[in-house]
Amino acid sequence: MELHYGQIIERTIRRKGYSISEVARFVKVNRRSVYYWFDQQYLKKDIIYQIGLCLKHDFSVEFPHLFKSEDFEQDRTEKKSAAELAGEQQMQEYWKNKYLEVLEKYNELLIKTAVVGWDAKPGEGSSGPA
Repeated sequence: MELHYGQIIERTIRRKGYSISEVARFVKVNRRSVYYWFDQQYLKKDIIYQIGLCLKHDFSVEFPHLFKSEDFEQDRTEKKSAAELAGEQQMQEYWKNKYLEVLEKYNELLIKTAVVGWDAKPGEGSSGPA
């Protein structure tokens, strides 16, 4: 029986618990492309390799005619998984939103302080115009 590359890839992605969106982001394609790959009897070696890096999976087991185990070892330490990248993006988004929230509060405080300062009568210690 001949190997169906797409089915093997799909089974591996699902078994490892990755979402299709995570894999698509890592490989820099849309989700539809990933689903298309699942239907293909054969896939390019580069596509399988990129998915292997994303999943941190050594596809030399499933495709010994395409890869050696060493092919995935060197990049495994250098590349981050899709889950790690998604986690970092969530943290960046959290801190960006936190910064904007604090900045808005600071600006509101400046406005209130400026209004109070301008409303004070001359000689009462305000720095507003006389």
